Amino acid sequence: MDVAVTLPQLGHAANRRSIRRAAIQAEELGFSHVWVNDHITFPLGQSHPSPYMYDPLLTLATAAAVTGRIGIGGQVTAAYYAPLWLANALASLDSLSDGRLTVAIGVGWSRAEFEALGSSFADRGGRTDEIIAILRAAWRDEPVRFAGRHYAFDPVRILPPPAHPVPIWIAGESESASRRAVKLGDGFHAGSWAVPTDAMADAVARVRAERPEPEFVFSVYTHDWDPAKVGGDVIRAEHDTYAAAGVQCVVAAPDQRDDDAWLASVEALAQVVGVRPRS
Repeated sequence: MDVAVTLPQLGHAANRRSIRRAAIQAEELGFSHVWVNDHITFPLGQSHPSPYMYDPLLTLATAAAVTGRIGIGGQVTAAYYAPLWLANALASLDSLSDGRLTVAIGVGWSRAEFEALGSSFADRGGRTDEIIAILRAAWRDEPVRFAGRHYAFDPVRILPPPAHPVPIWIAGESESASRRAVKLGDGFHAGSWAVPTDAMADAVARVRAERPEPEFVFSVYTHDWDPAKVGGDVIRAEHDTYAAAGVQCVVAAPDQRDDDAWLASVEALAQVVGVRPRS
């Protein structure tokens, strides 16, 4: 089972030095990916997440520039963006990182953020489905055209293409997200808060019944694997439970107030879950 770790992209620990240091450390320790999340603006009165947050794709580009092997990935709220802009940005990021990109596409949850961006909230699910189709077509066809309910355009070119077929996981907590993953995704990226540990085996089995191919990834995002806050024995037990359930990747999100505390927590996590440097 792969273990990935988020970058200090937001909050007190977020700065240009910490992002570079954390990316280099994660690669040296042997984590599978460095990971980011996606918000553009932060309406007043919204308590989560921190409004001090670097752009996700620029953060990944920064991480890619100081590393050479580790995967780069992140949760992307596709309906925030113009589809062709997103297709080009992700293709460029994958090409510039030599094929290291994975994206986990979600529909988003903050109505106020959608409204601030001038993006429709009510139809974001349908638009997300079309954006996924547009991304795949833009990365495959040259030129590409599309005619859908929400988006349509005449033939255009999106170049350069990605360095490899970018895996698209579907991120979410709901039954509709699980169905979208089964229908459209290369994986399902679930939140640990939405799928309790003792229900993980059943959750994986339900998805596997419809998507049994091993290249379809069942991934979990967790805020609970921070050894500075949670006992190592608890994390280790959860790691073993996830692995036995068939989870193929866990993305751990530390929460520390400065560079050094962040790096110390990630180093401790590597020891707890047995991450080793990769050749």
